[in-house]
Amino acid sequence: MSSVPNQTPSLADYVSHHLGNLATSHQTGMIDFSIIHLDTVFWSVFCGVVGSLVMYLVARKATSGVPGRLQSIVEMLVEMAEGQAKAQIHGDRRFIAPLALTLFVWIALQNCLDFLPVDLFGQLFHWIGIDNILSHHRVVPTADLNGTIGISMGVVILMFYFGIKAHGFGGFMHQLFYAPFGKWLAPFNFALNMIEYLAKMISLGMRLWGNMYSGELLFLMIAMLGSAAALSLGGSFLFLGHVLAGTIWAIFHILVVFLQAFIFMMLTLVYLGQAHEGH
Repeated sequence: MSSVPNQTPSLADYVSHHLGNLATSHQTGMIDFSIIHLDTVFWSVFCGVVGSLVMYLVARKATSGVPGRLQSIVEMLVEMAEGQAKAQIHGDRRFIAPLALTLFVWIALQNCLDFLPVDLFGQLFHWIGIDNILSHHRVVPTADLNGTIGISMGVVILMFYFGIKAHGFGGFMHQLFYAPFGKWLAPFNFALNMIEYLAKMISLGMRLWGNMYSGELLFLMIAMLGSAAALSLGGSFLFLGHVLAGTIWAIFHILVVFLQAFIFMMLTLVYLGQAHEGH
């Protein structure tokens, strides 16, 4: 799906077009929290449904005998999430361990959407004849800051919930206003603690977004390089270089995709562990 009809778009046009989201209203910049990105919402929900369905089917068909490949993978993920939750949370983990597993699988699936060809849906919409309606469509939810900040906001809400659950409402408010400098500096303590929660939310969301956004940019630039090379003199040979570069980056990006999902899960467990322990 090209942003410049009937001609080859420039690199800037091509990249800016593919970085635009399908939004409920006109987006004035790269970051705009006042509108809803419909493509981010759709693919986030899609990955959540697919991940939940796969896990449910594997659990339903699980056998105590020799497990199949998919069951073995799921069992490894469950053991990994349980082990990491046990290391960080000293208490009831009946909700937190499944939460860690859900976060890892959900974010990993969203990140894996980055491996789809960048022009796949644009071409599909063009064939169907709805490219004017869906003028923008961004597939990777974790490359959208609105999406990652939304997930990290949910983590902060859970920090409040488990802080209250572990210490009681009175104890949680006492920590919020009296820690770390005592009751005489209650307003300062409250401001400092709220800044800490805000910093955790922003850093958690921006870490995931930054890695996936940069990976998406590189895929777009490699794709544009291949298109331009194929049209240039000797382009067939240059196009082979584009394919090689794209393949190498895709292999490396596999590590980034799963590593970022793991880091997000681990930081969530660390933050929830801190909420249990308090100051």
